[in-house]
Amino acid sequence: MTEYTKEYVSNLFYETVDAIIIVDAQNDSYHTVKQEGLFEKFLDADGSYKNLVEKLWFHFSDKSDKIADDYHVFIPMIGQFKGKYVDRIKLNFEDEIHLIQISIYPIDDMSCKYMFILDELDNSEYLREFLTDRKLDAIQNTYLFSMYVDLIKDVSYSINITELSSNPMNYTVAYTSWRMMIVKMIWPEDQNLFLERTDPGYLKKNLLPGRTSSFDCQMKNLNGVFIWVKLIFSRTDTTNEDDFRFVFMVQDIHENSIKLFETLKKYEDLASKDALTSVFNHGRIETEISNAIEVFKTKGIHITLMMLDIDYFKRVNDKFGHSVGDIVLKQFAAFVVDFLASYDIKIGRWGGEEFVCVCYGLEFEEAKQIAEQLRQKISENDFEQIGSLTCSIGLTEVKPGDNAKGVFDRVDRAMYEAKTNGRNRVTIQ
Repeated sequence: MTEYTKEYVSNLFYETVDAIIIVDAQNDSYHTVKQEGLFEKFLDADGSYKNLVEKLWFHFSDKSDKIADDYHVFIPMIGQFKGKYVDRIKLNFEDEIHLIQISIYPIDDMSCKYMFILDELDNSEYLREFLTDRKLDAIQNTYLFSMYVDLIKDVSYSINITELSSNPMNYTVAYTSWRMMIVKMIWPEDQNLFLERTDPGYLKKNLLPGRTSSFDCQMKNLNGVFIWVKLIFSRTDTTNEDDFRFVFMVQDIHENSIKLFETLKKYEDLASKDALTSVFNHGRIETEISNAIEVFKTKGIHITLMMLDIDYFKRVNDKFGHSVGDIVLKQFAAFVVDFLASYDIKIGRWGGEEFVCVCYGLEFEEAKQIAEQLRQKISENDFEQIGSLTCSIGLTEVKPGDNAKGVFDRVDRAMYEAKTNGRNRVTIQ
């Protein structure tokens, strides 16, 4: 064994590895000492260290897709290593997946100089890695990000971005700095909540040892798309009350959240829509009237109420039966909805053959013209099984000092006046 001298081993090492890179992180530069195989095309002889870090780590595992630019703010941190570090990454280069082992050795800690040793592993090693990853996917695929936090030292470490690598990144960042960097990735309306719930003072005050806190918000993923996530803080369970260490995780809940919102929307529709005509029901349109008055008071937007009543509808039920009457009500409501679709108008069934419309942003003269056009179009329409019918319309605008009852009473009187004065007309109050 004596023939294995330092010189022999050094030469053997040099001949065996695929690539050797010398890195100067402070001066954002690298120099390639050796490159074979894949790395002859993948690596430049000299270049920017920031670009090298981006090529090695800032893409999705198994893909060539690049990470959204917003996340590039973390590149300088990921590119600084403390001590020796080994990682395995997957590169999609020229439409082929390559499993790469990276070994990093510090040359000078003070000046952030490193030696990178890169080796491409063979296909059997990649297959084992792939099968192992598949077993872990069921548990880990919803967790996009995790890290440990020490609030006393103000440091975050063992940062793991699942979509990049299954291994934690070997770098640290001040927790207070991380918060202000990551808040830019949070949906604007959720940013205040994020800053409140991730504040060190809040965490110290509200989480006892062993307890977990979480909240949902929208966060930009690595593709640059906002998705629903659950942010989870779990305080380490120790006997020292002054030990404020936490595990922080980001869980992808987007798909489940979208399904939940769709389900809630269905229940909301069931609670607010009239079962027969699918327009707002009495309770929901009544709420709309109150809300519209508040909009008028706070924003000064023109609000007009329109009340429609089908003329001689009792004759329809008496002559054709209630089942045909229901068909006519549905056709009538659909006709009104279609006619008013281009306006900001909310429509509801008040009861029986009466409908109420809340019109936003229309000058009163314009609202009168629309009501008259609607009345005329209804009289010209051919309704299934019964032929033609007409309606009477009452109209009023919201005025300073109005409340919901006063406005409704006024539009109700206007509609009643239209009925008593011959029907098939628009009357204003």
